[in-house]
Amino acid sequence: MSTTGKVRIAAVADLHCRLGRKDNFRRLVRAINEQSADIVLLGGDLTDHGHPDEAKVLAESLSELFPPIVAVLGNHDLDCGKRHEVVEILGSAGITILDGDRYKKKGGLIGVAGVKGFAGGFGRQALQPFGEEAIKAFVMETIQESLALEGALSRTEGAIKIALTHYAPTASTCVGESPEIMPFLGSSKLGEAIDAQEVAIAFHGHAHHGTLRGTTPAGRPVFNVALPVLRRIHPDRRALIVDVPLPPGVEREELPPVVESTAIEYVSLEEEKEVAARPLLQ
Repeated sequence: MSTTGKVRIAAVADLHCRLGRKDNFRRLVRAINEQSADIVLLGGDLTDHGHPDEAKVLAESLSELFPPIVAVLGNHDLDCGKRHEVVEILGSAGITILDGDRYKKKGGLIGVAGVKGFAGGFGRQALQPFGEEAIKAFVMETIQESLALEGALSRTEGAIKIALTHYAPTASTCVGESPEIMPFLGSSKLGEAIDAQEVAIAFHGHAHHGTLRGTTPAGRPVFNVALPVLRRIHPDRRALIVDVPLPPGVEREELPPVVESTAIEYVSLEEEKEVAARPLLQ
């Protein structure tokens, strides 16, 4: 099967940057820079407690990454109540923070919509807005984040449309977590927002003991790129690299092959698409 090209995405979440840990990210930067990625996505919990000094360490640590960096915040990034300062520090370092808005990479190949997301549970086990005002307010936060994601996706332009969240949009990438905490890992309403738009692929973090791959109810690919998930695959893993095929008629220069490295988990949706299209042997 012939293809018209692909985009290469590097993604990781839950870096939990702490003071004095700058050297922790050298391996990550070096590994991603070897791969000719078009974009780097960071799925929240960039810092450990949302302290501005942690954001400064992270900004300096990632300053040598070649591709553009697009991120969302996570719950840890809000812990100190310094959200505005954290966003300002990261933004001044060239890291785009999405919160109900979108990013379009120059050239129009990639568009990203992002929100932090929120908890609430999945499917029939999802929390409902009934009873106490505190419960209703909790569910409303989930609904507002989901609506913000859907709205941002509806305005996102690009041959490949990407959804980026911190909280999980599907239970399938939370498999491995304790059942007791599943309602706090994400919400299927985020998945519904993704399925309502023409999303090619989605990334999230937060579920440290979850599973790398899953899908939305409509079958759209979702990747849990929390660093602990990647490092359970191999202790040296630092990021996921995904090659995503471009739609027919969209062309670009050919990307070089992925450089083999223990620091990189690699997935080619292009190759998987080709295998799925091959006729079965009788």
